[in-house]
Amino acid sequence: MTKLELRNIGQLREAAVEFGDLTILVGPQASGKSIFLQFLKLHLDSRKIVADLRKHGLVRQRDISSFLGLYLGEGMSGLWSNGPNGSQVTVDNTAVDMTSVLRIRLGKHEPEEVLFYIPAQRVLALNQQGWWRPFSDYRPNDPYIARAFSENIRILMEQGRFTRAEGGLFPRSSRLKREIRDELDRAVFHGFGLTIDDVGGQKRLVLVNRGAKYPFMVWSAGQREFVPLLLGLYWLMPPARVSRRAQLQWAVIEEVEMGLHPKAISAVMIAVLDLVSRGYRVVLSTHSPHVLDVVWAIRTIQQHQAGYEPILKMFGLERTQPTQKLAERVLQATYRSFYFNPVPTLAPTVTDISELDPGSADAAVAGWGGLSEFSGRIADIVARVVADAEHRGEE
Repeated sequence: MTKLELRNIGQLREAAVEFGDLTILVGPQASGKSIFLQFLKLHLDSRKIVADLRKHGLVRQRDISSFLGLYLGEGMSGLWSNGPNGSQVTVDNTAVDMTSVLRIRLGKHEPEEVLFYIPAQRVLALNQQGWWRPFSDYRPNDPYIARAFSENIRILMEQGRFTRAEGGLFPRSSRLKREIRDELDRAVFHGFGLTIDDVGGQKRLVLVNRGAKYPFMVWSAGQREFVPLLLGLYWLMPPARVSRRAQLQWAVIEEVEMGLHPKAISAVMIAVLDLVSRGYRVVLSTHSPHVLDVVWAIRTIQQHQAGYEPILKMFGLERTQPTQKLAERVLQATYRSFYFNPVPTLAPTVTDISELDPGSADAAVAGWGGLSEFSGRIADIVARVVADAEHRGEE
């Protein structure tokens, strides 16, 4: 699968995305990015989704609109329309019958997941005590992606898949490359460790420093947002010679920058590029110009065949065998970026801005989908003010 196209689904009049090894979706809130990504998940993992819904006692609906209300969440059933000019999903230029999801028959074996989805609502995966909420703890009309992510990590944690015994989750030598751990420590944890604590038989996540334990409710906003992402990355990056989970081919991370300082965003982007180097097809949604700055720099380095050294310098990484290998694989990857336009009268909804050319005549490309537009305007105004002041001085 290289291309997904949605037509007349909610605010998406015509949204076509051709995927690279790393694909970035940008655009304002409510421009359709999350809907698009959830349809990508639905196409690739429809059997798994139906199996999960049945397992938790949620009845399949008789029409696709009702099913989408169950899958996407309350109020979303109205985004699908029937008829000759109605909603349509196309994969690699072939129309997909979405009603087929209503006729799925499951066998004895649990369907495998192809796409691992880390949603924007990931902070809701942890309750106030700092432990993972089960699927049944959500309302039936909450989005499937939020419930499934929380349930997946909860099961993995309770099975001890991240720790063989109760103890340290971060830093942990068997998880993530050392260079990535060091960057995350400096940017997010600041010397604190992450561990599992047991209070009265109830597990919880706590930060630890010099023997003191800090529960979830006193963490910084960035730490609350990042820890669920960290555990998602742990699952995608097995601590063995195998570079990725055999059944998983795709990874989606919504709003990867959520709650993070720019330094922390840089550290997370190193981890994202590590996912790419492991062979995953990664799709991000973002509101951060920092993310596209990274992609623009990589594409420029690729175009000028500058080698791997600039990649290491960009992230402040020392040259080691693992970082050199990572940088070399990053330069071999393909990068695509798309702008989701929120103006409903314009079609198509999505513009390919993969060139990321600041000098482009296309405002969407030059302004990187609006992410750098404001800073560019400020730079122009300041430059004009300085020039005018210098001109008055000469007079």
